[in-house]
Amino acid sequence: MREGPPSTRDYANDFDTVTLPERDCDAIRDLLIDMAAEKVIEVGLAYGSSALAIGEALIAVGAERPMHIIIDPLQDSEWSNVGWQLLQSAALDAIARLVLQPSSLALSQLVVDGCTADAAFVDGSHRFHEVFVDLYFLRKIIRPGGTIILDDYWWPSVRAAAHYYEKNLGWQIVQEALDGRTVDDATRCPRAVALRLPDHPFEPAFESFRPF
Repeated sequence: MREGPPSTRDYANDFDTVTLPERDCDAIRDLLIDMAAEKVIEVGLAYGSSALAIGEALIAVGAERPMHIIIDPLQDSEWSNVGWQLLQSAALDAIARLVLQPSSLALSQLVVDGCTADAAFVDGSHRFHEVFVDLYFLRKIIRPGGTIILDDYWWPSVRAAAHYYEKNLGWQIVQEALDGRTVDDATRCPRAVALRLPDHPFEPAFESFRPF
């Protein structure tokens, strides 16, 4: 990550803009190690910095059968496979699987397959409706008490999608998890947050709705 990828998209400062900073990656790695995560879902691979952190955590935990499912329909066409090649160079493809499908399709299939995981890292589309759908399916995959980490929480669209689940389904920000990491200078909103799912998931009543 310090050396940079062999190729980048044709946008100014794309690698620095898109890539999760090292300090945030380290915090996510430490959080996953603390919770002894063995199975992690990742939405969005791009240049691969967060995937390296997740892979490092899974190796450090020492699970017998670690699992890292990465969903990125644009890894080949948009990112020239640089993120996946980085994981391969670190031999982390031994525990990872890349799914080249839109997250709405890939996550719904994981639900059908009965897949469960301890945690997820979400950094795919930032459109409100697509973030909302990612979180909808992930709540059916992540175990009770598990954690969903959202990148770019400082985007209003991402934050609004998360607020529904916070207000209506009992998800809670783990305040200490990513404290002191990257924040927006204007709003002081963190770039990434960790959301803990309830130990006892529930469906709200039809007539129960809290504006978000």
